[in-house]
Amino acid sequence: MQYKRILLKLSGEALMGDRSHGIDPNRLAEYAQDIKEVVALGVEVAIVIGGGNIFRGVAAASNGMDRVQADYMGMLATCINGMALQSALEDVEVPTRLQTALKIEAIAEPYIKRRAVRHLEKGRVVIFGAGTGNPFFTTDSAAVLRAIEVDANVILKGTRVDGIYTADPEKDKSAQKFDHISFKDVLSKGLKVMDMTAFTLSQENELPIIVFDMNTPGNLKKVINGEPVGTLVNL
Repeated sequence: MQYKRILLKLSGEALMGDRSHGIDPNRLAEYAQDIKEVVALGVEVAIVIGGGNIFRGVAAASNGMDRVQADYMGMLATCINGMALQSALEDVEVPTRLQTALKIEAIAEPYIKRRAVRHLEKGRVVIFGAGTGNPFFTTDSAAVLRAIEVDANVILKGTRVDGIYTADPEKDKSAQKFDHISFKDVLSKGLKVMDMTAFTLSQENELPIIVFDMNTPGNLKKVINGEPVGTLVNL
């Protein structure tokens, strides 16, 4: 087993499946099964999910809405996704806790680092909702921040592409994939992995990132076992 404690970053859009918005229960069930498999290996799993399948703060702000208000709405969207994933995991008998950066006691625990770590040590999956709890920060930044706080060994960014390419592989068929790349080279080549705040925070704390295709069942387990899936970014 390559990693003992991971932070899995999922995009909200990934939960849509083939839909144009919302949550696809089949995709949710697939994710829950994949996560269950790695928990069974003894891996401690923390998760951050975006909210773009429900509401995107940046998009709303660009259309005239107050940015702070829009970002808080986006945080609430991540809580909805977190609740959905928690339910899916509990359906397959994986003990799960949802912690949020905004206080919503009726549905989730407040984020407390020591409590989160204790849950992880007891084998519970911990989902972090509401981003960092602050406007102007993305869920990528929240993922890196929480990963550092709970001493995760790696950030696994699950996407719909199988790694980092020289260009967008969905638009440029000649794009070449990197199996491994340094933080420095990502910056010098202008490649998009995470937003700059999140990426810099990860680099400064020497926290590796693996970008991989989460939509292929079994890939998460392969990454955990150290198989060459996706693209590794480190020093």
